[in-house]
Amino acid sequence: MEKNGKIYVAGHRGLVGSAIVSGLKKKGYTNILTKNHAELELIDQQQVADFFKNEKPDYVVLAAAKVGGIMANNTYRAQFIYENMQIQNNIIHYAWKNGVKKLLFLGSSCIYPKNAPQPLKENYLLTDILEYTNEPYAIAKIAGIKMIESYNIQYGTNFVSVMPTNLYGPHDNFDLEKSHVLPALIRKMHLGKAMHTNNWHAIRADLEHYPIEGINHTASENEILAILQKYGISRSANGDVTITLWGSGKPRREFLHSEDMADACIHIMETTDFDDLKPENTNEIRNTHINIGTGADLTIAELAELIKKITGFEGQIEWDQTKPDGTYQKLLDVSKLHKLGWQEKIDLEEGISSVYKEYINYT
Repeated sequence: MEKNGKIYVAGHRGLVGSAIVSGLKKKGYTNILTKNHAELELIDQQQVADFFKNEKPDYVVLAAAKVGGIMANNTYRAQFIYENMQIQNNIIHYAWKNGVKKLLFLGSSCIYPKNAPQPLKENYLLTDILEYTNEPYAIAKIAGIKMIESYNIQYGTNFVSVMPTNLYGPHDNFDLEKSHVLPALIRKMHLGKAMHTNNWHAIRADLEHYPIEGINHTASENEILAILQKYGISRSANGDVTITLWGSGKPRREFLHSEDMADACIHIMETTDFDDLKPENTNEIRNTHINIGTGADLTIAELAELIKKITGFEGQIEWDQTKPDGTYQKLLDVSKLHKLGWQEKIDLEEGISSVYKEYINYT
């Protein structure tokens, strides 16, 4: 990328987008274009068309998406497929129409079949059925990959798709109804610790910044205890605190810090073109996307114990096995990424500790 090129980062307030903006600035890219939701509705085709016509960005990072955990994915199925399809269709199409030099599309590791062999190689895409709970979201992201490939093949664009593993970091979503597992565990353990020590100041400070279903810091103690119990944070009559988590704790997950993800995205934008990713000796161009991860995972139970240690929560953890586990394992094969010259830098315990420190400082 040219240092003075205009770079549009869609989704700049999100977990990955904010890290990418920060990473670009650190590397000396100064002509960065962002628009918030009020300024540009990415679901609206005409607004996106007008934006690209007027701004003419040279490069685009498509990090905008509707995202969430198992509960949100399974509850808001129509919204997840519609909004994600609209966002990516609009941006990819008008990036081509307006001569964008390079575009990076961010997908998700949930694109792979539920029972695919581990670790997940890029060529396992579309070889079997998907995990049911996040099928609409996964299908939207698969459509994005195929749209990228199709525009490259037909129109000669230089668009690249990357598929990150589970991400965490600053500016994560800590809404207990919609968050992913890692930020949800951080918040539950933090609230559980406060409840265990009867620290109502910390509980109310948390709810002031992140109300739960309208319950905020002004609610009564009974209202707060009731909403926390609904989300698996409960206190017995003798003061013992238990955090109840979904599933068995046995599924394995891989986690990558958002700053590492941003670094990988910038590395690919600087060094890798679509032509570098096309398969050799075949007329069929597919599976050109790049997995981004660490190549290592742990069980959700192990993750919970790690976060318990980091937060200092001293209560009990229980597992509600009537709730879904989701996909048992989705460890990414990152050999293609390593061949492209990139590897992660931030250790998981170090990364979670930094996120927790920022979380409690904010609340």
